[in-house]
Formats: sequence, structure tokens, C-alpha cells
Amino acid sequence: MTKIANVAKNTSYLTLALILQKIISFTYFTFLARSLGPDDLGKYYFAISFTTIFAIFIDLGLVNVLTREVAKTQEKAKDLLGNVLFLKIPLAAVALLAVALMINLMGYPAITKNLVYISSICMILDSFSTTFFAVIRGFHNLKFESIASVIFQLIVMVFGLAALYSGLGLVWIMVSLALASAFNFIYSSFILWKRWHIRIFPVYNEALTKIIIKIAIPFGLFAVFQRVYTYLDSVLLSIIAGDRYVGLYQIAFKIVFALQFLPMAFTASLYPAMSSYWVDNRQQLAISFERAMNYLIIISLPISFGIAVLAGKIMVIFRSGFTEAILPMQIIIMSLLFVFINFPIGSLLNACDRQKINTINMIVVTIFSIILNLILIPKYQAVGASITVLLTNFLMFALGIIQVEKIIKYSKKKIALVFLKSFLAAGIMAAAIWYLKFSVNIFILAIGGGLFYFAALLASGGFRKEDIVSIYNSFLSKKLG
Repeated sequence: MTKIANVAKNTSYLTLALILQKIISFTYFTFLARSLGPDDLGKYYFAISFTTIFAIFIDLGLVNVLTREVAKTQEKAKDLLGNVLFLKIPLAAVALLAVALMINLMGYPAITKNLVYISSICMILDSFSTTFFAVIRGFHNLKFESIASVIFQLIVMVFGLAALYSGLGLVWIMVSLALASAFNFIYSSFILWKRWHIRIFPVYNEALTKIIIKIAIPFGLFAVFQRVYTYLDSVLLSIIAGDRYVGLYQIAFKIVFALQFLPMAFTASLYPAMSSYWVDNRQQLAISFERAMNYLIIISLPISFGIAVLAGKIMVIFRSGFTEAILPMQIIIMSLLFVFINFPIGSLLNACDRQKINTINMIVVTIFSIILNLILIPKYQAVGASITVLLTNFLMFALGIIQVEKIIKYSKKKIALVFLKSFLAAGIMAAAIWYLKFSVNIFILAIGGGLFYFAALLASGGFRKEDIVSIYNSFLSKKLG
């Protein structure tokens, strides 16, 4: 099977899985928001955001190293995993102690501390599950990870709703997350051992460990700053403005976060192929990058325009206490284009041994984000954090695309034309939705708007029939290439 066929098949697996996962996740989130209200929802997501920042100190870029190096030399997978585990086990212990120390020093109430403690268990289990799946990704296989992502979210929802409607409180709702993390850990380790016969045991090889650390340092720095950039806003909102504003902000943030399954699925399968193309097929590397950018532009713009116009109606799903989240949602959703296209840009830089540049870009963006949040959150609370998301995602795009031009020769004109045609089609669609939104059901508007957008795009040549056939075949073909 060719690398291109693998990319198509793996994208199909993960896209279908992530669609299901995000539907389940958002449904569960809606029930939580309606039942808990902004304050308790803020406590719940503060705990997750807090531990997620510390989680990166367990990995420090090792997951990216595993995927890339296993993709290049699959026969070394066992040795690579063993040495990575040797490094991660002590890091996990240190991160766990750091979480416990910091949450106690910050003076939060007992309920928040307990939520953080349980979330830290998830942090450890998820870190090792991700490590095992990283090896499997290196073998160009996303099937098992796709299955696990859906089962994980089902466990969270089933046990979480049981705890919610049994009146057991926030702590037991968080326990459902720990149960799902435990499943992922057991499942991923079993598949790796059973399917690829790789023994999961820490091994120390001085020479290999030094190589892994050397490669991982820029990946690790990037991951640290990326995690701080992504989750520090919720922590700062909690400290500066209070849990209520964390809850309001999470309504907007969760929608954008849920939509990331599209670029995540595409680049998860594209990244190992990019690593190989960088070695032996630079022309195909450029073609793959162009296609990724075009597809993600085509997908992101109508979603962004549509949600911005329908934000008020979408908020009806939640309780009246969340009406203040409408403006933050409209601001954050306008960053969706940059969020989407930053995925292939970052993947290209990492695959082409430019992880140091990617890291420098992330450091710059993180510093910019912290400064903006410290200026805007005290004045505008959740709106301020949302403005920061928009501006920093644009900055990340600008810094990244400059570096892409130095690595490959791609057609900027083609991408610009796709953007202009998509922007025009999305703008017309948004105008029609705005006109009809008070008289037509939101679901009919969403479906009709989407069909109208793609029809307009097909008519303008921004999306070809060949693209539809390619995507259709990638989902239905059992044997490609």
C-alpha cells in the first residue's frame, strides 16, 4: 500500500472516529453546562486545564520523536519505546508531585483540590497511552487509536451522566474521566504488545537515549509552550476573574476545540508521510502540503462564518446564564481558519527537521499570549481571553508560513485562489443565514447553508468533483493502492 493510500485510509479512520468522539463529547459537555452552571463548570475545567499544563513535563516532546523515528526506522520501534519509557517514568513522578504542591500553595478550596488530584491521575495515564499510540502511528496505523478515542468518550459520558443525575457531585464526574483514561492505557498497551509484539518495559541504552533527548529538546520546548499557550488562559481567568468566567469562556472555547478533529485527523496521518517524503520525495511533500492547506481552508471558513452568525441561537442550547458567552464565541470562532491551517504548517516544520524553528515560533506566540491575557482579562474577562486567542493564532500562522517558503516550493497562487473563492462563498452563505435565522430552524439553516456553500464553491471551481471522489473513495475503499 502506498504512503498516499495510507494517508487517505488513516484520515478516514480517524476522521470518522473523531466525528463520533466530538459529537459525544459536545453532547456530554452540553449536559454538564446546563446542569452545573458557569461556576461549577469553571471549577471542573480549571482542574483539567491546570493538570494539562503539567502533563507536558512528562512528555517533553518524546511522543513526536517516537512517531517520527518509528516511521523512519520501524525495526527500532522496541528500542525507541523502551528508552522513552525509561525517561518518562521519573518525569511522571515529578509532575505528579509538582501538581500537588502547586495546587496547595495557590490556596484553592478543598473541592477544587480534589478535582485536581483526580485529574492528575488522568494526566499520568493519558501520557503513557499517548506514548503507546505514538509508536502505532509510526507504523502508519490509526485504526486502533480511532476505536479507542470513541470508547474513551463513551465511558466519560456514560459514567459522567450517571454521576451527574445521581447527585454525586463534581468529584465523581471527574472520576468518570479517570475511568476512561484507565481504559485507554490498558487498551493501547495491549494492542501494541499483541499486534506488534513490542514488550512494554523501560530500557536504558546510553547512546540511543542521548539521541532521543537531543531530538526531543526542541519538540519538548515547543510542547511546553504550546500547552501553556492553550490552557493558561483558563487558569488566568480563574485567578484574575473567577470560576464563572472560566465557565463562560469554556462554552466558546469548547466549540472551537471540538472542531479541531478535522485538522487533527488529517495531519495525524499526514505527519508520518511528510517525514518520509522529506527524505525521498520533495515534490510529493509540496503537493501534500498544498492539498492540506486547501482542504482545511475550504472546511474552516463556512464553519467559522456560520457559527458567528448563529451564535445567539446556538447559545439557546445552554441555560440563560451563558448568554454572556455569545460575544466570546463570535470572536474565538473567527480564529478557526488559522487554527486549522496551523496544523499542516506545524507538521511540515517538524517533519522537515525544523522543529527548532517551530519551537521559537511557539515561544514568541506564548509570550505574546501571556502579555495580552494579563492586559485584557482584568478589563474584559472572557472577551479579553477570546481576543487573545484570535490574535495569537494569526501570529502563529504568520510566523510559520514564512518558514514554509524556505523549505518547499509550493503554489501560493493556488492556495490564495482557493481562499478567495471559499471566502466569497462563505460570505454569501452567511448573509443568507443572517436573513433567515429568525424564521428558519437552526438545523435546517446549518444543513442548507452547508449545501449552498459547497454548491457555490463547486460552481466557482474552488472545489472539484475529483476532490469529492477522492474523499468518498478514502472512506469506502477497503484496499487502496
